[in-house]
Amino acid sequence: MTRSAFSKSLIDRLGERFKKGHHTQDDLRLLDDYRRSFGEAYEAVVGRIRAQEAHPTGRRAKSTLSIVEKLRRETIRLSQMQDIAGCRVIVADIVRQDEFVEGLKGGFDRAVVLDRREKPSHGYRAVHVVVEMSDRLVEVQVRSTLQHDWAELSEKASDVVGPAIKYGGGDERWRRLLSLGSKAVAAYEEFEQEHSSAAAAHVAAQEARATLKIAGTVEPELKTLETTLESWALRLGEVAQDRTRLRKQIADELAHLNALLDGRGEVQR
Repeated sequence: MTRSAFSKSLIDRLGERFKKGHHTQDDLRLLDDYRRSFGEAYEAVVGRIRAQEAHPTGRRAKSTLSIVEKLRRETIRLSQMQDIAGCRVIVADIVRQDEFVEGLKGGFDRAVVLDRREKPSHGYRAVHVVVEMSDRLVEVQVRSTLQHDWAELSEKASDVVGPAIKYGGGDERWRRLLSLGSKAVAAYEEFEQEHSSAAAAHVAAQEARATLKIAGTVEPELKTLETTLESWALRLGEVAQDRTRLRKQIADELAHLNALLDGRGEVQR
């Protein structure tokens, strides 16, 4: 079936039949054709991302089963589904995440940013950029490494404990652990952003000192500024060490929970 044959009304009627369980074998073939029609748009988006020296991973299209499950789980029309095709980019931290998202927005004519850090979905935090390409929507998930560690833990919990855990249901202990893990990552990344802002301010102050030297500022004023900068540098170094320790602690705890799922170990209340 050609791309132009997939009208919005046709696709939405198809989605309604799957929601109600009234679909036929022909509907299954039509849904498969529709999801495959996203391949060209997916490749175009991934190509542009690779041009930014990033390394996206992902799939050309959701499976028909995943599409049907989402239709039945959510109040969404098939033509509105934004993640039939999608890829993922993992960056080091939240500062680089913001920078990468800004670059994505500038690289596409039509791109909508969904910041799930501000409104997490059952603990899930990331930034999704939905790009429209060739009349198809392609979702780009941008995660920090800690956000990705948490998301992988959630996926494993879904496999081991039950899929409801991803949507606010399932085992209470694991819901609580996932929630606490997500909050720990959020708190750390807020701290990370504040430290990055302070470091930027320190660089600006160092540049100001160089400018003052060139301008011939009198010695007492320059000495005061140098003393302040030395104090800043010391404190920023201490904070950087704290930041590294915190990051490792959170990553270690998420890895420990992953190991518990591997062994189906008990988690104490």
